[in-house]
Amino acid sequence: MDPQEHPPRKIVPIVPADMVSLYAATPKLYPRTVQGVFAKWRWIMVWITQLVFYGLPWLEWGQRQAVLFDLGARRFYVFGLVLYPQDFIYLTAILVIAAFSLFLFTAVAGRLWCGYACPQTVYSEIFMWVERKVEGDRSARIRLDDAYLSTEKLFKKGYKHIVWLSIAMWTGFTFVGYFTPIKELGLEFFLGNMSSWEVFWVFFYALATYGNAGFMREQVCKYMCPYARFQSAMFDKDTLIVTYDSERGEPRGGRSQKTDPGSLGLGSCVDCSLCVQVCPTGIDIRQGLQYECIGCGACADVCDSVMDKVGYPRGLVKYTTEHAMKNGWTRQQTLRHVLRPRVILYIGILVVVVAALLTSLGLRKTYKVDVVRDRSALARMVAGGKIENVYRLQIMNAAETPLHFQLSAQGLPDLVMATENHVRVAPTESLWVSVRLQLPYDAMPAGSHPIVFHIASVQEGGQVLSDLQEKSVFLVPR
Repeated sequence: MDPQEHPPRKIVPIVPADMVSLYAATPKLYPRTVQGVFAKWRWIMVWITQLVFYGLPWLEWGQRQAVLFDLGARRFYVFGLVLYPQDFIYLTAILVIAAFSLFLFTAVAGRLWCGYACPQTVYSEIFMWVERKVEGDRSARIRLDDAYLSTEKLFKKGYKHIVWLSIAMWTGFTFVGYFTPIKELGLEFFLGNMSSWEVFWVFFYALATYGNAGFMREQVCKYMCPYARFQSAMFDKDTLIVTYDSERGEPRGGRSQKTDPGSLGLGSCVDCSLCVQVCPTGIDIRQGLQYECIGCGACADVCDSVMDKVGYPRGLVKYTTEHAMKNGWTRQQTLRHVLRPRVILYIGILVVVVAALLTSLGLRKTYKVDVVRDRSALARMVAGGKIENVYRLQIMNAAETPLHFQLSAQGLPDLVMATENHVRVAPTESLWVSVRLQLPYDAMPAGSHPIVFHIASVQEGGQVLSDLQEKSVFLVPR
């Protein structure tokens, strides 16, 4: 067969006309500026959280930074408290309080944390404010992105990113200032003496802030944050959520302001799509509750403004519950049903844990002691026919004044301490003390015998202020 007469067939793949690519790029969102009650509360939370975050490292408490987590010295300063790794129970209590607070807020009013206090929301709000100030409103930003490269576009984009990077770098510097005294860190920065770890964490946190708040924004909430995935487990039909009143709003459609919507068979929704344009995650609240919704209330603010313009009652989009929407409850009836057994249980647990934490902190002694046996010589014979056990006591002074301690051991007859029993520990320091206890050879049978160390905090004159007891054992060899 001649190949010129019968050329090989060319195979052309058949692609269905309605095929949708699963790898389509996510379109960029351009949230519109919104004014209203929830927008004001969102900015109030931005100011509160950032004043706390940026301001705390600069507060002084006596001669030190008020809040400092000194990992190198393994000491954590929180105003008047000095905590050690042995105080891990307090961190556990704080985590329990944070968890149940999240459960409580979510059960009452949905994703309050996400909409008003989450760092991702807060910094995205700050970065979008900078973007609006530099590039203009929503339509101006869209035109700028669609325009060809020009001097104006290059200047605005460059200026915006410089401001973003400045905010991100200051955020990273402040974050490291919680672990290294921030004044020393600033001096090291200007002298170029920052350690490699400090440089790493400043730039790591800065780049994370710059990337998440400047570029990823809603992608973090949609795909990276686990809270969006399990939030529905904490919702029920009496949880306040941002909701669209479909019975009142549908069927939606445009109309003249002077036209009666009832004569056209239309609901209150004028289908302006502003609720979609202001949403930071780009969802349409009219399609019902979606996991991408962070509960910020921007759609409720803008919908109320539209209702005011067309002369309709507010509340087409509002915070309400599923039961309230179904039964037509008033605001007072809705709030009464919000206080349900589940919420009362969360409040009760929070009250108990907070009370326990405060009580423990109030009764907490200003020093701690750990007793460790010397494992190199469990028991040995010494001069005078005595058996000697060696211990190492770690005395941690959690006060910011020097403390004097008197050491003693009890539990066995004729037990004596062969080392100095008076110890001075500097403020917020930890001191290891070697203690030798001796017992006559035939005083006790062979084996392990319980003893108790008494570590008493005393004044200069010898008056005992407090006494701490630690159990251990004295070994008598065979």
